[in-house]
Amino acid sequence: MRPYRKWALLAPALMVLEVAMDLTQPRLMQTIVDRALPAADMGMTLRLAGIMVLAALLGLVFGVGCGIYANFAGLNFGADLRSALMRRVQSLSFADLDRLETGRLVTRLTNDVEQVQEAAMMVMRILVRAPMTMVGSLIMALITYPRLCWLIVVMSPLFLWTFMYISRRGHDLFLAVQDRLDRVNVVLRENLAGARLVRAYVREDHEEQRFGVANDDLMVRGVAAGRVTATTLPIMVFTLNMGLVAALWLGGWQVYAGEAKLGQLLAFTNYLVQMLFSLMMVGMFVVRLVQADASAERIEQVLSTIPSINDVEDVSTENGVRDRFRRAKTVPDTVFRSVPDTAVSWAAVDFGYRGAQAEPVLRGIDIDVAPGEVLAIVGATGSGKSTLANLVPRFYDVLGGAVCVGGDDVREVSQSELRGRVAIVPQVPSLFSISVADNIRFGRPEASDDEVEAAARLAQAHDFVSAMPEGYATLLEAQGTNLSGGQRQRLAIARAVLCRPEVLVLDDCTSALDAGTEARLLAALAEWDHRCTRLVIAQRLGAIRSADRVAVLEDGVVVGLGPHDQLMESCPTYRDIVWSQTNAPGDADA
Repeated sequence: MRPYRKWALLAPALMVLEVAMDLTQPRLMQTIVDRALPAADMGMTLRLAGIMVLAALLGLVFGVGCGIYANFAGLNFGADLRSALMRRVQSLSFADLDRLETGRLVTRLTNDVEQVQEAAMMVMRILVRAPMTMVGSLIMALITYPRLCWLIVVMSPLFLWTFMYISRRGHDLFLAVQDRLDRVNVVLRENLAGARLVRAYVREDHEEQRFGVANDDLMVRGVAAGRVTATTLPIMVFTLNMGLVAALWLGGWQVYAGEAKLGQLLAFTNYLVQMLFSLMMVGMFVVRLVQADASAERIEQVLSTIPSINDVEDVSTENGVRDRFRRAKTVPDTVFRSVPDTAVSWAAVDFGYRGAQAEPVLRGIDIDVAPGEVLAIVGATGSGKSTLANLVPRFYDVLGGAVCVGGDDVREVSQSELRGRVAIVPQVPSLFSISVADNIRFGRPEASDDEVEAAARLAQAHDFVSAMPEGYATLLEAQGTNLSGGQRQRLAIARAVLCRPEVLVLDDCTSALDAGTEARLLAALAEWDHRCTRLVIAQRLGAIRSADRVAVLEDGVVVGLGPHDQLMESCPTYRDIVWSQTNAPGDADA
């Protein structure tokens, strides 16, 4: 709230003035009933009535001003909170995002922030109005009719018990509601993302049932939480009505006996109503505050999450990297071998997605890639090919060993600098609902139109882009759903080559291309005027044969490394991969 403290302080100040105007009304009414009317003083009556109207108008102005400034501060506070969450999410590693889950993060960025935002606005209004009105009404009631103030003392414990009940029971219930809402969002997101798959396998009924289970669970939790709030308001209304009945009964007998005046009783009942109504407002605010507290706890879980991958401070000596990791006993001395002409190096790399407790995905990987070399990475599904590539831009940190780019351990280079040197085209390309040109220049916003077109030509995308109604200015739908799979892959490749990186990682990104288009793409990359190291994860023999060397993975271990012809003689796993794409072992050369 600090950037909006002026509005956040002005709103309660205006609310104090509104409460002051409200508290004057019963006293003015008492004066009219007890003095002006019995004396038949029309001038005093009109004068006091005018003051009451003026006080009501001023209260209206102050109340509207409070609402405006409270909304301004609260909405900006909510926007800043969402921005803070988004910044935190952007700083998290892939491992952190896998743990937090996208659907749950969406709930925190939307529904949870809204709950906290509304509570913040209520703090500036109700949390000022209600206590001020309660205290002011109590004081005015004591001044106006002290003989009946014991009623307030009798009724207050019931209100206090109600607040304590809500606070004690509500937090856990509302936290459970938000958790179930997370689950609903996760299931909904999965269904929307996999809509084609659901329809292709005729699983609509199954998915509706799965959503229904999550939805019903949310409903059950919501009903349980709703019971807490549904019972409190009627209790408070009942207490208020009983207090009014008691005040009118007892005060009426005293007025009848001449021990009190009618205006005095009317003013007291007004103050009593104001005070008890403020207590009801506090009760409703407590409900909202308990909901917001549960949401704030969930937001804090994200904001307090320390990214598992962070940039380190600069080391002061040339051997600082080696000394640090040797002291940590995470990297053996043999890892730091002298490879000055290495563009990418995996040195004794061990890695697992669940940490050291789980079965490692990669074990003892040792590969050096020279600058400008094309290394193909092949292996069966689940052998660790994509995982190996994801370690280069440091999407994950290794459990043991080291990954180096240009001779630098990726943990000792800032993430922004490292990822500026490495461009990766994933298996499933991501496109945004912006123009084709802006999608291509996503990694280099300053790139010229000529550079964008040159990248598209190299990626074999220029022809189909030019055939679009608006060419490179054509707006794409979310995730590029108005394009074919091959077109999306080619745009993703164009986006990567436009960055002109030191290392280009192509992670099975030509799977949707026909053989002719893939051949032209590989030829264009081979003739590209920008010399960079290429890591190509591929299944097709054409892409594999075009590489300088091939690394063969099997169950997370390198079982073969060398040129195609050499591996055909020495690596049975590689021969099986090649033969699986040909009619017979004797056709491999063809």
